[in-house]
Amino acid sequence: FVPAGPMPQGLTNKEKAAVRQRYAEGKATREELLDAEAASYHAPGTCTFYGTANSNQTMMEAMGLHMPGTAFVNPGTPLRDALTVAAAEQVLRVTALGEAYRPLCRTIDERAIVNAMVALAATGGSTNHAIHLVAMARAAGVLIDWNDLDELSRVTPLIVRAYPNGAADVNHFHAAGGIGFVLRELIDAGLVHADIPCVHGGDLRQQAMEPYLDGTALKWRDPPKASLDTSVVRTVAEPFDQEGGLRRLEGNLGRAIVKISAVEPQFRRIDAPARVFDSQDALLHAFKADELRGDFVAVIRGQGPRANGMPELHKLTPTMAAMQDRGQRVALLTDGRMSGASGKVLSAIHVTPEASDGGAIGRIREGDRIVIDSEAGTMDAIVSEAEWNARTPQAGDLSANRHGMGRELFAMMRAQVGTAEQGGSALFLDEDKVHAAQGVRA
Repeated sequence: FVPAGPMPQGLTNKEKAAVRQRYAEGKATREELLDAEAASYHAPGTCTFYGTANSNQTMMEAMGLHMPGTAFVNPGTPLRDALTVAAAEQVLRVTALGEAYRPLCRTIDERAIVNAMVALAATGGSTNHAIHLVAMARAAGVLIDWNDLDELSRVTPLIVRAYPNGAADVNHFHAAGGIGFVLRELIDAGLVHADIPCVHGGDLRQQAMEPYLDGTALKWRDPPKASLDTSVVRTVAEPFDQEGGLRRLEGNLGRAIVKISAVEPQFRRIDAPARVFDSQDALLHAFKADELRGDFVAVIRGQGPRANGMPELHKLTPTMAAMQDRGQRVALLTDGRMSGASGKVLSAIHVTPEASDGGAIGRIREGDRIVIDSEAGTMDAIVSEAEWNARTPQAGDLSANRHGMGRELFAMMRAQVGTAEQGGSALFLDEDKVHAAQGVRA
């Protein structure tokens, strides 16, 4: 893989988040919001916060799929151009001469997948990879689920704090030691498989090297021996936390993922009534109408792969954060996704089975008592068993997601897509569903 690298820093993530939250509260104009967004996303490259794109680049490095240290070099620089040329030359070299021939089928195995999960946890990466990585692994013939992510995260120290888990952007992370420093720490601590075959012909120890230019010649050197900013990158011996903060939740509402690395300990458990919505816009409308007072769990259903393609629910983050800051205890429960932008509010996401698949999240009614405990790994609706079982799950009104803007083309995908925990993909069909569709008893 040949990444583009991140854009240079523009408006800081902290400043951007503050403008978004003021806008959600009606304290900033739309023009101020647009100015802040334009100043944040101002150049070619991935965005500067440590969300899905950048944590994916970390996983690619941990699986040995980049030229070493390629992930976070800015676009349009001589070093970036030299790395792109080196990647092309490596492809031509192995293709033409058969030297160190290492296509994906010879590099991705169980060891590489474990490395990716550990690197994701150690750096506080995006929760989107609780879906993406499952699908990647399954395409390689490796079956993982959220239990694996949970178990590895609980024994992997958190050694990076980048926004939204800290103030630093990905450029600051790179300058403080970057992926080379992180991989070397994980190798030396015995937390990853160092013996994986990487596409450049070496192993993971060589993957942890740092690229640089000697004049015009591309070379590699060891990463820094010590962190250049311990507020951003630390050693395994002195981590920010003893675990990565990615956890699986389970209860009578199904299974979900929660990321707690940016959630303060006092907000990691909630016991509050449900407020039920069928879209993020419905919640935002209620907030603007001053209808969201007191403590509550916002239930946003009908947002899973089979419903509407699982759109990013990041518009909720500033609003939920604003309510938490004004003293309310709030949390989110959804069969949708929020990526790494879930931030400081407790968010149980990717709930499966989803509402469109008859999941228990569709049984929740306004005012139900909901308990989410990320420390215990549980999420439950406190409703009598008899009443709970008597309820008919509600999928919500999905008519608006079925027609127009090319949505008709994806009807087959929605009908066949697997659950979020199976990778949210239509490439891996559930045998029971296939048999049911064919009228065959499984």
